Amino acid sequence: MTTVLVVDDEPQILRALQINLHAHGYTVHTAANGADALASAAAHRPDVVVLDLGLPDMDGLEVIAGLRGWTAVPIIVLSARHASEEKVAALDAGADDYVTKPFGLDEFLARLRAAQRRSETDSDGAASATVATDDFVVDLQAKKVMRGGQRVRLTPTEWSILEYLARNSGRLVSQQQLLTQVWGPAYAKETQYLRVYIGQLRRKLEPDPANPRHLLTEAGMGYRFEP
Repeated sequence: MTTVLVVDDEPQILRALQINLHAHGYTVHTAANGADALASAAAHRPDVVVLDLGLPDMDGLEVIAGLRGWTAVPIIVLSARHASEEKVAALDAGADDYVTKPFGLDEFLARLRAAQRRSETDSDGAASATVATDDFVVDLQAKKVMRGGQRVRLTPTEWSILEYLARNSGRLVSQQQLLTQVWGPAYAKETQYLRVYIGQLRRKLEPDPANPRHLLTEAGMGYRFEP
């Protein structure tokens, strides 16, 4: 049974999530502040952490930093902060996904299941060697992409972008993360680079580049690879 740690200082949200997650078969632990969240994570080793940023004793970014010091557990931020800068800061700190309040339960549960699947895949080296979609297959070990039985020719930069997104399949990757990974820290603000290369990848890989199914843009935040 999957264990979820829910961290929020609003009692009604804690209670609602606890009831709904229990109803869907999850084991739930709760915390109303950052210190209790870190202690609970260490004691219960949850499979997923759902974290509000506006906590009474410390900022949620500090909780993310504290968790990332010792665990790679998926962290889904659940916050009323809608500004792109806040979302990017959380992702850069180590969060895996960001859901804004108010939120729909069905969407939240889908994000939770996706985070759980990514965690299970990451723990299995063989499973993460290839990432298959309905339209193409990314072979991370052989460093190649196959579409319709034919190898797709990618430039080194295109491959670097696709590889990083595929290794973080389903996870929201900020523009800064991707730029830093592919080009280096000096290019962290050169977002136009990404628009050009993501467009090229869509033309090579997506059946309908104007309506992508796999290389998705999260406006003002970054990109997500959906198999």
